Amino acid sequence: MQIILTKDVDNLGYANDIVDVKPGYANNFLIPQGMAKVATVTARKILAENLKQRAHKDAKIQADAQSLADKIANLPLVFKLKASESGKIFGSVTSQMIADAMSEKGIELDRKHITVEPFKVLGAYTAEVRLHKHVRGTINFTVEPEGALIKEDKPEAPKKAPAKAPEVIEEVVVVEEVPAAPAAPAAEVDVVVIDPPQTPAAE
Repeated sequence: MQIILTKDVDNLGYANDIVDVKPGYANNFLIPQGMAKVATVTARKILAENLKQRAHKDAKIQADAQSLADKIANLPLVFKLKASESGKIFGSVTSQMIADAMSEKGIELDRKHITVEPFKVLGAYTAEVRLHKHVRGTINFTVEPEGALIKEDKPEAPKKAPAKAPEVIEEVVVVEEVPAAPAAPAAEVDVVVIDPPQTPAAE
């Protein structure tokens, strides 16, 4: 089903765009909410005539949007968040925070048109803002620590296991028992008995 958007619709199109959608989505939501109308032949002719009349005006709107984008790029923002010694932040910078900060500088932005990617540490970042159908602006901002840095509990180093003493391998020497040689027979010895000399008897 073709419809003509009367308002900008995220992820669908911009005002005066002719888009195709499911009938249920158009009849039950977009048209009742005043965000679109059926793209009949008559509606198309009226749209074409209106676009011709608005062509010059749209060109000026786009030029103004580009001028605003250039201005925004030269207005860096600074946000302060609690942070640890390692630079890890506690919290985040939201699109609403950016819109509020720009409002303080005299620039009104719709937070719904601001896209900021999540981050976890201190530093310089950028966000994107949709200013026009054909114009995107870049917002530069820096995240700095608020107050003193928060100390972090350092995890205890794992205890080293005591070094094991080198394993001593005892060498076992096996001695093979050799049977003793039989004893040699004892040599026969001739025993000679010598009689002592006799002393002559006294007269």
